[in-house]
Amino acid sequence: MSSSFDAEKAENLEDIEKQFAVKAVVQAETYWGLLEKIPGSKLKLTKHDDDILEQFFEDFPEYKNPENVANIKEEDMKSPTGKARWREFCEKFKEIEDYNFGTLLRAKASDEYTQEGTIFAVRIQFYAIELARNKFGLNDWVSSK
Repeated sequence: MSSSFDAEKAENLEDIEKQFAVKAVVQAETYWGLLEKIPGSKLKLTKHDDDILEQFFEDFPEYKNPENVANIKEEDMKSPTGKARWREFCEKFKEIEDYNFGTLLRAKASDEYTQEGTIFAVRIQFYAIELARNKFGLNDWVSSK
């Protein structure tokens, strides 16, 4: 029996969308709570941090510049070229639980989570960008405020 399900044409069920949104907000609140207690430069997010960061800098060398990783432009991530680059990066981390689960990412490392300053991303994108921010000390201000 073959399935005729087409994910591109599938309707989103409102209850499922709400559940995903709640999980994404909880994850963002948890991460922010950690940053408030521990300087980001001392924080470990996964047992794969070093591999994620190394691959991120290899695939996205522009983010070796702290200024570029401090301010993320959603249009760069979600343009056709950006999507293709990120998809290739993300697929390298299938072994990480929920690597492709939707999550919230701050557009600017210098800001808290806000409605205008938050990007919907997948978890491995969040890890890559936040690990780089933490490496450069860009999130350390949160614990000292």
